[in-house]
Amino acid sequence: MSSTRYRKADVDGTTIFYREAGAENRDTILLLHGFPTASHMFRDLIPLLADRYHVVAPDLPGFGQSDMPARERFEYSFAHLAKLVGRFTEVLKLDHFALYIFDYGSPVGLRLALEHPERITAIISQNGNAYEEGLSDGWNPIRAYWKDPSQANRDALRTMLTPQTTYWQYTHGVADASLVSPDGYTLDDFYLARPGADEVQLDLFLDYANNVAMYPAFQDYFRTHRPPLLAIWGKNDPFFLPPGALAFKRDIPSAVVEFVDSGHFALETHYDEIATAIDGFLSQREAVLPRKLEVGS
Repeated sequence: MSSTRYRKADVDGTTIFYREAGAENRDTILLLHGFPTASHMFRDLIPLLADRYHVVAPDLPGFGQSDMPARERFEYSFAHLAKLVGRFTEVLKLDHFALYIFDYGSPVGLRLALEHPERITAIISQNGNAYEEGLSDGWNPIRAYWKDPSQANRDALRTMLTPQTTYWQYTHGVADASLVSPDGYTLDDFYLARPGADEVQLDLFLDYANNVAMYPAFQDYFRTHRPPLLAIWGKNDPFFLPPGALAFKRDIPSAVVEFVDSGHFALETHYDEIATAIDGFLSQREAVLPRKLEVGS
């Protein structure tokens, strides 16, 4: 079993924290987390992949151990996050990689794919939505904010930043909540409680409307490039519904779609099953995944 290394990279003046495991000459998987978490959500998955793959999991700016610059000098938009993650891959010299996209990681990763489709070897979408039918009614308060970004609608969303809501996100749809470790959600709450973190998250809630507007572009990318794609979904997710997973097959008929009996944070309860599905999916495609050259070859 490969050990995980905890590192930081300077990306155009922004410090990006990341976890890395596995030999660098193996196929790379870039793990992109969602809200309100960080790369620690992959703490159980990384060791199960690192014996066969080079695994890299950054914290997005404003999340986890990465920098959270002041909003006055940093644009908290998904386009900007994607630009910095793209530069992060260049700083680390990740020329080709499979994307694991979850929640916020989906619009970030799919923007990378639009910008550089030649770098993407495969996509694993774990509750990473790209279709309007995947959005549940749980988005209605945020939709109201998109339509009317008033202070009242902004303040109404602060309930989504409380410990009670974080716990609910982790446990909703889970058959046995005692299987959900408190390590993840309590660390998320710590990061959310930092001064200014609430305003960063509210900015991103507002900007998420631009992700939905880009769904047609993402879908065109799927149809045009047909990346190998595995959608593995916690079927009880209160935010991203199973139809969002099934929709991938409309644009990529060869896409593999699987469901696990869990909620939004399916890795908390089904990391073994998800790791097995990823390994099987990528192993079947090794012939078409570009491999890094050995040093000196």
